[in-house]
Amino acid sequence: MAQQILEYVRKEVDADKIWASLDSLPPTHNLWDDLINVAVQLRFIKQWDPIISVCEWMLYKSSFRPDVICYNLLIDAYGQKYNYKRAEAVYLQLLEAQCIPTEDTYALLIGAYCKYGLLEKADAVLAEMRERGVSPGAVAYNAYMDGLLKGRNIQKAVEVFQRMKKDRCQPSTDTYTMMINLYGKASQSIMALKVFNEMKTEKCRPNICTFTALINAFAREGLCEKAEEVFEELQEAGLEPDVYAYNALMEAYSRAGFPYATSEIFSLMQHMGCEPDRASYNIMVDAYGRAGLNEDAEAIFEELKRRGMTPTMKSHMLLLSAYSKSGNIPKCEDIVNQMLKSGLRPDTFVLNSMLNAYGKMGQFDKMEEILHLMENGPFEADITTYNILINIYGRAGFFSRMEELFKSLVCKKMMADVVTWTSRMGAYSRKKQYYKCLEIFEEMVDSGCYPDGGTARVLLSSCSTDEEIAEVSVIIRAMHKDVKTVLSI
Repeated sequence: MAQQILEYVRKEVDADKIWASLDSLPPTHNLWDDLINVAVQLRFIKQWDPIISVCEWMLYKSSFRPDVICYNLLIDAYGQKYNYKRAEAVYLQLLEAQCIPTEDTYALLIGAYCKYGLLEKADAVLAEMRERGVSPGAVAYNAYMDGLLKGRNIQKAVEVFQRMKKDRCQPSTDTYTMMINLYGKASQSIMALKVFNEMKTEKCRPNICTFTALINAFAREGLCEKAEEVFEELQEAGLEPDVYAYNALMEAYSRAGFPYATSEIFSLMQHMGCEPDRASYNIMVDAYGRAGLNEDAEAIFEELKRRGMTPTMKSHMLLLSAYSKSGNIPKCEDIVNQMLKSGLRPDTFVLNSMLNAYGKMGQFDKMEEILHLMENGPFEADITTYNILINIYGRAGFFSRMEELFKSLVCKKMMADVVTWTSRMGAYSRKKQYYKCLEIFEEMVDSGCYPDGGTARVLLSSCSTDEEIAEVSVIIRAMHKDVKTVLSI
């Protein structure tokens, strides 16, 4: 019966028809169990509308007594659909029905609020739990942190993690894994490792997701040796690496510039009976592309297709990026045409790659055509677009066009970043126009954009005398304490 109901509600979109069909079924205990089972299966496949239809029938139309599980499923479904008001209404109905909310109930409500950025309401749920004599546990805190991370509210997530420990709530494996992911995505692998070590100190056992998150943290910074150490620790813990763990390790070697080591891991994964997925092939395309081994990158791309996998936008973009860097215009145009034929519409990244390719080959008319397309088409130019243009025109010595593009950022409501300023400065640096570079540097700092190592190198290269070098060194060290590691003087 459950399977028949599942198939029916997945196909039928009219809630009234679903309710009419359910009305015709005898209200037995077996039916209740079947419907809960159906709703749970729908949750696994993220079919929120059918869950709402089934659970609302159970709560409002059937003769069944309201149950907290049913309310929880409904709160979750509305939360996933970003309808926090309905989720909130269902929670109030739960209380009116004299059902006792579980920690899952509160966690789901917190998640619904976080999806909408309603942090005060999420905090209020934690306060309500305490008022009702329920100490918020890891489930509730995890829901809060997960919602914050999805909303990119990183600082608040860290604060909630600290509050959780202050309230003597023991973080779970999922909690620590989220924090490792948080620091990993922020390229703070040292902090990710610190959380991992704290986890082990607290006798909280890492799972494969935890290890993979830490491998990814090191991978983002190209720290392949560290990533491999964690991979080995994963195996020593008795866990079998899955495709995500292998992919994370491959990514580490790819970013570190070791395509053949990446390939070895790719082969090892297959040898160990772990089937590569589309992401695995994309990593290989990227690894070869980064190293300038474009033919190898294309061979992997073709193998992806032979394996029956459809290349995604990312697959095409990685191959395009590889050929763009080498200035192979015909190949780049061919890849874009392949994308169009497969129904993929080029996005800003693709057009930026073409801009870069045309620029490297000095095809400025083509660059301007793409810029015109971006300024008047569905894909808006971003700061990367203008950074490419400013860099290319600056290198070519077309200072007036470069400055025109730079000045246009204000009316386009774009903020110049460190790459923009450094690219502009670089144009004058190559002409040894020291004072012009210094003027741009001061503008950059006044705008609130602070220099990086690249800025330091560009400024130094503009110097013609020892006095100028000394002056630049003092200025940069005063502004940016980290730059002194770049200046080997």
